[in-house]
Amino acid sequence: MRTLRQFGLALCFGGVALPALAEEIRIAALGDSLTQGYGLVPEDGLVPQLQRWLDEKGHDDIVIVNAGVSGDTTAGGLARIAWTLGPDTDGVIVALGGNDMLRGIDPAVSRANLAGILDAAQNGGLPVLLVGMESAGNYGPDYKAAFDGMYPALADAYGVRLFPSLLRPVAASRDGVGPLDPSLMQSDGTHPNSAGVALIVEALGPDVAGLAEEIRNGS
Repeated sequence: MRTLRQFGLALCFGGVALPALAEEIRIAALGDSLTQGYGLVPEDGLVPQLQRWLDEKGHDDIVIVNAGVSGDTTAGGLARIAWTLGPDTDGVIVALGGNDMLRGIDPAVSRANLAGILDAAQNGGLPVLLVGMESAGNYGPDYKAAFDGMYPALADAYGVRLFPSLLRPVAASRDGVGPLDPSLMQSDGTHPNSAGVALIVEALGPDVAGLAEEIRNGS
């Protein structure tokens, strides 16, 4: 049973009935260093900034749990999905694949791992927001097509929500394609800085709120 941020009992005092308080919705963010907040002070990481965005938008019944592990691949995510999706988890954000791409792992292998993660969530009755990544293209057009295409294909196959590309909001061009904007990245050129994370959160936040609404409607 889900936990409550506050007691949700309707109390009656002096003839005035107090409304039941909203039930807490816990969403696990399963990811790698981009989710974990690598290179940033804790409050500037993706999960804390996303939590603040949700709170400021009035979604204070949503709690995002940071399940990001730096260096994790889709295989690592699959290996730990069972304990990530604990009894208090109501939904999951899956943001994995970047390290697979950096290591040149066969997209067919990454796709199978992601499918295993989605199977686990589906078997647990948990709605999912799948967050895509995009290949830099250095492995050639065939690799890029297979890697980039696995996210929408899996979202269609499993009927889950899709956020097309985690790093597209920090691209240098306004249309979200091409190289990343150096002013929005840390010195390694791979991880967004605090300002970059803020832009990602602005783009991602509505989809997370939508996932929470899906959870509410399904409960």
